[in-house]
Amino acid sequence: MQTFSLSNGISIPAIGYGTYRVTDHNAEALIQTALQCGYRHIDTARMYGNEAEVGNAIRHAGISRSDLFLTTKVWKTCLSYDDTLRSVEASLRDLGVTYLDLCLLHWPIPEKDRDQWREKDLSAWRALERLYAEKVLRAIGVSNFLPHHLMPLLAKAEIKPMVNQLEFHPGYCQPYAVSFCQAHQIQVEAWSPLGRTRVLEEPLILELAKTYGKSPAQICLRFALDQRVLPLPKSSSAQRMQENLDVFDFSLSLEDISRLMTLPQLGWGGNHPDTF
Repeated sequence: MQTFSLSNGISIPAIGYGTYRVTDHNAEALIQTALQCGYRHIDTARMYGNEAEVGNAIRHAGISRSDLFLTTKVWKTCLSYDDTLRSVEASLRDLGVTYLDLCLLHWPIPEKDRDQWREKDLSAWRALERLYAEKVLRAIGVSNFLPHHLMPLLAKAEIKPMVNQLEFHPGYCQPYAVSFCQAHQIQVEAWSPLGRTRVLEEPLILELAKTYGKSPAQICLRFALDQRVLPLPKSSSAQRMQENLDVFDFSLSLEDISRLMTLPQLGWGGNHPDTF
């Protein structure tokens, strides 16, 4: 597994296993399968409702905690100093761990008092800064923050966000948001890196899969990596889990990257950070 290096020097596996909607009675088994397939980077969130299952899976996997990279997120109802501290405490308890490798603020706009989002984001961020200083969190960041959400935070933060998790896939690349983050040494992670069914059936994706001798999903994941974006695919199939890790033996040509970057919009999840 290759890695990226965060701005504080922490190494992060270059592909993670996303656990959104991994919540049924098979959740623990699925996460154990992902670990058996070679994933060492697990991405969850307080809102996902599966932190206990994730914790059980990693405890029973026979893998040293120091060899795992574990991420969770603080939901938008907890964008205050005290609520963020309580959220992280609850996550640590449910995951059964003493520290997190990465903790993110999940969305920039709170559930209530939406016009006060700048103050609320900063208040929650101060809590993450405290926990980072106390070494409860090895890295801190945000999710779904566009540049105009990051700007006021960067202006007042004592510690700059190390990660921003965004929807990113062919047909929805958010190039300005990605370039802004990279200019500020913020590692971009891709949620929904495979887009949706329409993306995987896009004629260009199918053409490139044939050209490179790879699956459509592998083309999407390699596309993210070639943009220095860390993808977080999700799968319930062991075969596809392994396939999604087998993307380090090729790169896309600059011409093919250009074709993917300039696809018309497709596969967007429909949630915009300003209005969600």
